[in-house]
Amino acid sequence: MRIVLSVIGVILTIAYPLAVYFGLSRFSVRAVSLLLLCLALPMIALRLQGKRREHIAALLPAPVAVIALIALSAVLEDQRFMLALPALISAALLVTFGASLKSGMPMIERFARMQNPDLPPDHAVHCRQVTWVWCGFFVVNGAIASLLAIRGPLEWWTLYSGLIAYVLMGVLFAAEYIVRRVRFRHEQRSH
Repeated sequence: MRIVLSVIGVILTIAYPLAVYFGLSRFSVRAVSLLLLCLALPMIALRLQGKRREHIAALLPAPVAVIALIALSAVLEDQRFMLALPALISAALLVTFGASLKSGMPMIERFARMQNPDLPPDHAVHCRQVTWVWCGFFVVNGAIASLLAIRGPLEWWTLYSGLIAYVLMGVLFAAEYIVRRVRFRHEQRSH
């Protein structure tokens, strides 16, 4: 069930900009906000179900922020709160990746160690550098998403949040893969 919820969550996150665009093109801000709340609340409840109290406390800030933004859109009939969600996601990822640089293992190193638990030291340094690059990306992405949520036309927000941001993430993933392959090619041949 957890995997199904994760997949649904990813799909909803990716589809969110398009759903908001189509909703706001046809219905009021309040109607779209209430529909989003009706979708979000059960998903959040299912995700938290069966978790221990200490885990719930750690998981709760993000869903509460999402619900608060959508509820503010409904109460104030202001779409900007609902459009702020991609910026909020970038901020949360920035905090997560940035915190991993301060304490413990950098986020990209964690991902790398899932494939290779015996990561060589030079690879670990590379992973730290890449984590910094991702932090920079989240800053820029969040700034653009915020600006478009506050000042941009809905179409531009949708294009950026629903397509361009994902393409940029894909380019960053691909560029890092190529850099890693070139930088460590001598080690890959010896294995």
